[in-house]
Amino acid sequence: MQLNENGLKDREKWESAGYRLPGFDRIKVAEETKKDPFWIHFGAGNIFRAFQANVVQELLDSRDLDRGLIAAEGYDYEIIEKMNHPHDDLSILVTLKADGNIEKTVVGSVVESLILDSENAAQFSRLKEIFANAGLQMATFTITEKGYSLTDGRGLPLADVTADMENGPEKPCSYIGKVASLLHTRYASGGTPIAMISMDNCSHNGDKLRSAVTAFAKAWEENGTAEKGFLAYVEDPSKVSFPWTMIDKITPRPDPSVEEMLKKDGLENLDPVITSKNTYVAPFVNAEESQYLVIEDSFPNGRPALEKGGFIFTDRETVDKAEKMKVCTCLNPLHTALAVFGCLLGYDLISKEMKDPVLKKLVETIGYKEGLPVVVDPGILDPKEFIDTVLNVRIPNPFMPDTPQRIATDTSQKLPIRFGETVKAYLRSDNLDVSDLKCIPLVYAGWVRYLMAVDDNGEHFELSPDPLLETVCPYVASVRLGDGTDAAKAKELLQPLLTDKEIFGVDLNEAGLADLVCQYFAEMVKGKGAVRETLEKYTR
Repeated sequence: MQLNENGLKDREKWESAGYRLPGFDRIKVAEETKKDPFWIHFGAGNIFRAFQANVVQELLDSRDLDRGLIAAEGYDYEIIEKMNHPHDDLSILVTLKADGNIEKTVVGSVVESLILDSENAAQFSRLKEIFANAGLQMATFTITEKGYSLTDGRGLPLADVTADMENGPEKPCSYIGKVASLLHTRYASGGTPIAMISMDNCSHNGDKLRSAVTAFAKAWEENGTAEKGFLAYVEDPSKVSFPWTMIDKITPRPDPSVEEMLKKDGLENLDPVITSKNTYVAPFVNAEESQYLVIEDSFPNGRPALEKGGFIFTDRETVDKAEKMKVCTCLNPLHTALAVFGCLLGYDLISKEMKDPVLKKLVETIGYKEGLPVVVDPGILDPKEFIDTVLNVRIPNPFMPDTPQRIATDTSQKLPIRFGETVKAYLRSDNLDVSDLKCIPLVYAGWVRYLMAVDDNGEHFELSPDPLLETVCPYVASVRLGDGTDAAKAKELLQPLLTDKEIFGVDLNEAGLADLVCQYFAEMVKGKGAVRETLEKYTR
């Protein structure tokens, strides 16, 4: 069985192996889409293939849509060249349910894929043609939070961004420069409205995209490389909108066990590809069943009825509440807590950690007892039900191959939002006392202990990638298990770190939590097994 248009002709073979195939005329849909596109998506990664592309497929199957998706990739061109094109833009979604059932779907809603490369005249010309089409209603993005940044880690302008701003929209090299160039093409072709929608998992994502695009529009208009009026077009929400969104679906790296299962079905050429930019892609995506996409309903050129596919359209304030509910309380903090302690306790799967009574109690306390009291109910999703699903269905799902090591990536960037916002809410509250927080400070201390890169058995392990490792690891470099480091010594060593609001979201001294964090840390370095002993002591 080959995953391409020719291979799908033997539908009976696929269906007898348990695969759900596209139920629409893909050739006709492709023709209509190329002639009159309505949605282009930038970032041809796993979450797009598992979520948005599958929703569009379902709406094509039900005849609620008659056109499909165009995918574009502006960072790693090999994804398109080595994965999309050889498989005729088809992919396989393997949905791993908590009850053990597995759904296998061949997703065919993507009918054209392009590289966003201004040096490739044919591809860039086609993208300009798409953006010049008055019928295009939306351009969406899953390019990661870093994709919207115009500066490096030190806050200095990126070289390609600076060059693009000087040279204008003709042949930009930076990601957002290329996007802004396409938007300039749309403006020069009549200025039809469009919604530019970040669907990345970051706070106020629409503002990040708007700010980046506006910076280019301003620079180009000021130096005369863009048509006059382009900046006003970008800044007019009735012409170009930048809605906020909240997205939630776990799509781990393609797992070897899933690959093996598909091969047993008779599928060929499934080998994953690691690109030169270290992107790990495969012809299949494995994902959980749960998914949420909440979108600010701001579409100046109209939109299809995507709510029929489960997307939730609402106002900006509600999106913000839903995003804070998930990121600050009901999911992300629980994941990070399990990631930190999972690495320290030697776990290789997040799901296995939920069988550990101590870790289960830790995240239940963080979610229900410490976090839930400060959640503002968004009204469209019930916070307690959300946590119930996370703790009882999603995280314990034994068939989801997600690891604490993956989740621990960039933890220094996650702590201020995932825990700091709750601490701030306690400090602002007239009814809550920050001294009642016991488990959130325990995670702070656990992360500092994690930075030693020594697990609870005294064995070295590799820290997950994090841009601040060189800055923060030196604070614990002199600490050894069982060396007698007490709370006072810990505070002396950690003092500059404890006051870093960029990392913890608050100055832990000012918040009254520094002493507790140092006490926990001191107890965790008493010797082998001290991490577990500390967890057991404070989660009773």
